[in-house]
Amino acid sequence: MLTCIIRYDIDPTKKAQFETYARNWGQAIPRSGADLIGYFAPHEGSSTLAYGIYNIPSLAAYEAYRARLAADPLGKENYEFAMREEFIRSEDRTFLKLASAPHGVRP
Repeated sequence: MLTCIIRYDIDPTKKAQFETYARNWGQAIPRSGADLIGYFAPHEGSSTLAYGIYNIPSLAAYEAYRARLAADPLGKENYEFAMREEFIRSEDRTFLKLASAPHGVRP
C-alpha cells in the first residue's frame, strides 16, 4: 500500500475555493478507486499550506485511478474549477509506504 501526499501552496485569499475543491474530491476520489484519508486546509500557522492524502495499492493502480478520475464528471469539473479560479499556486505529490507497522506491538 502506498500513501500519496499532495502538498498544495494555495492563495490565502482563496481558502474558501480550496475548501470547495476539497469537498468535490471527497466525492470523486473514492468513486475513482483511491482510499481518501482527507483534504486539509490551513487553520493555524501557515495560511498557504494545504494537503490531500489518500492510499492506493500500487503505482500501477495509481495510473488506472488517475484515468478514472480524469474521466469522472465531477473530477473534470473540479480540474476546470481549479484552473479557472487559480487558487492553487503549486502542488507536488509524494508517495510513501508505511514503515512503522505493526503499531502498538512490543518485541
